[in-house]
Amino acid sequence: MWKKVYVFAIFMALCFCMNLHAQVMKAADLEKYAKEKYGEKWLDAAANLAKELTLDKNQSLTYQQVIDVPGKTKQQLYVALNYWATATFKDKQAITLNDKEAGCIIVSSTIKNIVEHTGTINKYSVNITPVIRLDIKDGKIRVTYTVQNYDVLADISGGWLSPTDNGNKTAGDSKRKEDDKTNANLYDEQWEIAKHYPFVEKDPQKRTCAKALVMTHAYSNAIMDKVEEAVKNGLVGNEDDDW
Repeated sequence: MWKKVYVFAIFMALCFCMNLHAQVMKAADLEKYAKEKYGEKWLDAAANLAKELTLDKNQSLTYQQVIDVPGKTKQQLYVALNYWATATFKDKQAITLNDKEAGCIIVSSTIKNIVEHTGTINKYSVNITPVIRLDIKDGKIRVTYTVQNYDVLADISGGWLSPTDNGNKTAGDSKRKEDDKTNANLYDEQWEIAKHYPFVEKDPQKRTCAKALVMTHAYSNAIMDKVEEAVKNGLVGNEDDDW
């Protein structure tokens, strides 16, 4: 009987963990994390980060970290990372490459609404879709995190001075379903990070992009921390061979 209870407890713990880690961190939690680490003044925080950030040859924002895991084989690390990626990202299409022999896992998953900003004319909602590459060798892994664009939903009726429909604004960025093209006030844009603040000083979307950069950077830190925790201590803490 106790075995059944134990198995059920493990199952519930796994379910809880998968929900807890889904998308690594929700946008609201990510914002709290970013404010604690970089402060609440997004323009200043972005400007400070720009001093230490370098865009790669493709003008993308790329972070890379090598994590040493002594005593763990390539196969053990592959299993741990595959487990982490599967449990973390709910989107079934998130894992775009999973090559055991090459020791490479690539994940691409969207984190939505990292920024919602109301400007003078438009209201913006910003998503990012980082590409996370995990390269695996005996005793070490390399994590590469890359973002090239902000995916933006603009609402031309949502700004402070925008015209209203019978006194009501659309607030479309929080209500629109994916691929819904029926609202003429909403349109999609891709903003290249290299062409916006803080990499470009004179930017009409300065405030939106300042927060977007800080949130993108904070998410990279969260990814690195979660990956390191998964390979060193396991996802739920009971994945050792003693069973």
